[in-house]
Amino acid sequence: MNAVSVTQGSSAIILSQPHSGQYVPDAIWANLNPLGRQLLDTDWHIPKLYEGLLDDVTIVKANFSRYVIDANRDPQGSSLYPGQNTTDLVPLSSFDNLPIWDTPPSNADIASRVSDYHRVYHDHLKSEINRLKTIHGQVFLYDCHSIRSKIPFLFDDQLPDLNIGDNSGQSCDSKITNVIQQVCARFPDYRHVVNGRFKGGWTTRHYGQPDDNVHAFQMELAQHRYLESEKPPFLYDPVNANELRKVLRTVLCEINHIMSTTQ
Repeated sequence: MNAVSVTQGSSAIILSQPHSGQYVPDAIWANLNPLGRQLLDTDWHIPKLYEGLLDDVTIVKANFSRYVIDANRDPQGSSLYPGQNTTDLVPLSSFDNLPIWDTPPSNADIASRVSDYHRVYHDHLKSEINRLKTIHGQVFLYDCHSIRSKIPFLFDDQLPDLNIGDNSGQSCDSKITNVIQQVCARFPDYRHVVNGRFKGGWTTRHYGQPDDNVHAFQMELAQHRYLESEKPPFLYDPVNANELRKVLRTVLCEINHIMSTTQ
């Protein structure tokens, strides 16, 4: 299996999907414990949730599991949220702070995975950003994520449904973020927050350079809004998902409008 799948579109929007993959090479799978083999922290069904919401978007999708290596973490290993609970470049534990390995990866293992997976993902992403910037003069990188809505180790209480992160205003023009917030407010059945617990991962922070016409934000979704249950087997709920897709389609259409009218 290819580590990364790329679908090229002609608009100025890229959907990056770093955490929806479930591929684990046999040699790595053998070192996971039974909990780790459940891949509990996958961004379940994100490709399906976003499929067909907007024509001509580019999609860069990691096919490998975040337990192999997390494509949304600093390859140097720096924490995204110093002083807060989070997970590492190669997670040693689940979101519930439970060990996932029988044999944890060595430093050499991690270095190999950076080369074989993390770097490959970001080489593709950088290539698509450059391609579309050449065409449009600007790019919007929309980082697609989801997570269980209740994880005491990572956050208090229940997570809002729509969590927008633009690195506290540094990775995206504030005018765009404000418009997206206004769009979310038009759907009062969905709670939303900007730069709450999730302010954007390494992808958002690394590529979001508004002064250089690359805007980026992360959309973290509460999984209970589109799954039958936030427990295995994490089945997709078509009814609830279709309602959420209306919100996401509206958000993407508004971003597309902004991008197409400011070239």
